[in-house]
Amino acid sequence: MTGKNFLLAALEAISHNIIEHEEELNHLDNAIGDGDHGTNMARFSRIILTDLPELSESNDDLGKILHHVGMRCITEIGGSAGPLFGKFYLQAGQSNTNNTTMESANWVLAFEEGTLGVAQIGRSTEGEKTMLDALFPASRAMQEALEEGLSLSAIFQAGSEAAKTGVEFTKTISASKGRAAYIGQRSIGHQDPGATTVLLMLQALHKTAIEMNVE
Repeated sequence: MTGKNFLLAALEAISHNIIEHEEELNHLDNAIGDGDHGTNMARFSRIILTDLPELSESNDDLGKILHHVGMRCITEIGGSAGPLFGKFYLQAGQSNTNNTTMESANWVLAFEEGTLGVAQIGRSTEGEKTMLDALFPASRAMQEALEEGLSLSAIFQAGSEAAKTGVEFTKTISASKGRAAYIGQRSIGHQDPGATTVLLMLQALHKTAIEMNVE
């Protein structure tokens, strides 16, 4: 079981991990997009880091904290990343409205609902070289790990490993959604930056679960 302390620590870890990989994400996006995905996501991450002290003093409703993060992403970040990652957090928050704690099942549901929200707003699915190529496999792997009765850290690890496989898969396909769709077949061989960001998020969640020894 996890509470506000874990969620805030996870958000901090996610933010730092994205900031540390800002240039890498820009490099990936430069090949198939506008080259600013890392800049946009790092800016969002710095905003969240600034918000964390206030969030720590707010009520313990974890759904509201996730909703806050989602709204900050949508209102502050340009490009496609703002609406897409914002929608992920909004849906994750909605699935945990009024929750002051989150069991493993709540985390898996949050991730699943967030994934479906991204698919809906982006009118996309797997195989189109987007962040969904990491989200959907990760969501399925996390559900399977939950059904096997694994710990939360193991669930995040399973999601992270599946997302990594998904990221590698994006190198083998052409883009049919987003900015990368304009270059079509020339996008083959390049890694999707949005999917890479999903991987960074899951790696941070896994690390936080281990460090805080949550079950």
